Amino acid sequence: MRAWSGLLHGLGALLFGACGAVVQAQQLVELPSLDQHQGQAVSLKAQWFLAPALTGDPAPAMLLLHGCGGVWTRDRQRIDPRFQDMAARLNAMGIHALVLDSLTTRGETELCTQKVGTRAVTQRNRRLDALGALTWLSAQPGVDARRLGVLGWSNGGSTVLAATNGKRSEVRSAAVRASLAVAFYPGCEDDSRAGYVATAPLLILIGAEDDWTPPQACEKLVVASRSAPQAPVIELETYPGAHHGFDGLSPLRLRSDVPNGVNPGAGVHLGGHAPSREASRQRLAGFIQRHWGLP
Repeated sequence: MRAWSGLLHGLGALLFGACGAVVQAQQLVELPSLDQHQGQAVSLKAQWFLAPALTGDPAPAMLLLHGCGGVWTRDRQRIDPRFQDMAARLNAMGIHALVLDSLTTRGETELCTQKVGTRAVTQRNRRLDALGALTWLSAQPGVDARRLGVLGWSNGGSTVLAATNGKRSEVRSAAVRASLAVAFYPGCEDDSRAGYVATAPLLILIGAEDDWTPPQACEKLVVASRSAPQAPVIELETYPGAHHGFDGLSPLRLRSDVPNGVNPGAGVHLGGHAPSREASRQRLAGFIQRHWGLP
């Protein structure tokens, strides 16, 4: 595996638009998944961003779950800026952040060009990865084990759903579960079909024009979930004019190498949408503050 030692340390941060905070510390860690290979727990690499101590109390921690492209930039030299930026923003709020890599130790670099149903790393693998990472987080010094969250993008957003669905046996039996969940433009089809019962308050953020993971399946999931008595509320925010990856900075483009999507074989659109990016940052910050009692 390529060394992680060249990654940035002491990242400058913005607190969802307010300046002045700095990421305190960053380190490579290794942790066990609940997934097993040949009777042994799968070992995963992750990058651990420790928040500055804003109080003397243990701080909440957020698990960050990558999409089908993994955590790396295309040159494989550094973590994608999306994860660095989110870790910095969370650190500025006094929240530790753990960026988990589900692909590298399994010998994969990306899943985007693999058809759904034939992918080498499945949602079950990733669900067990997430549950293992939450268990690891709960044991870390300075972490408030009552305030652990999961936040993912695209395929990682789907993992957020998979790891917080009370109808999944691994979730029901997990010793540690998230108390808060956020999914950016997830694929909601699998959990919508299986039935979704939230084990934690969930926020879904998705673009109205998304032709990779369309919002309709998430809308159905939200409606169906309302029949579950006493389940945490699911909040869905749909952004007009926004496509997949609306929170990024790259211009909108057609990605023709993706076999999945609304129109299989026709490619999918991917790119940032400034109004939705800024609105989603505010929505995310408010959601976290409200549920975790942060200032």
